[in-house]
Amino acid sequence: MADIFDVLADGTRRDILRRLLDGEATVGDLVEKLGSTQPTVSKHLAQLRDAELVTVREEGRKRVYALRSAPLETVDAWLSPFLGGGVTVTPEDADAGPTIFAAWAGTEAGDRVGRAAAEAAHNARAALEAAQEKIQGAQARVREKLPRRRADG
Repeated sequence: MADIFDVLADGTRRDILRRLLDGEATVGDLVEKLGSTQPTVSKHLAQLRDAELVTVREEGRKRVYALRSAPLETVDAWLSPFLGGGVTVTPEDADAGPTIFAAWAGTEAGDRVGRAAAEAAHNARAALEAAQEKIQGAQARVREKLPRRRADG
């Protein structure tokens, strides 16, 4: 889940998702709508695709992108206690969709939530990496203290 918050923390990617709420779009459509360059939009679409937030299909020489709301249901469920007065929507709920996402996307609150979530995810990863380094260091010290086995035995 941390990765999806990292992806959503970027304003350009949120703008792309907002545009895709209206329906499918080609890279050219998104470039025109966002006033950005094709390489920039393509880079962000690749990250959205990696996070499984968009699907892509080829139509002749064009690539057509569509919003994939399933990953947003997890975000929706996570955010709803913070934004909806404690009402929790589970991803298993067939009627659940990106309702909270649609409500907060593009707002100052949405920007703050996205940045806070990305920062929390980063801090969690940094803490995990530090813990793994400590464990590896301890393992190395233990190995140094163990009696060495003879290879010719």
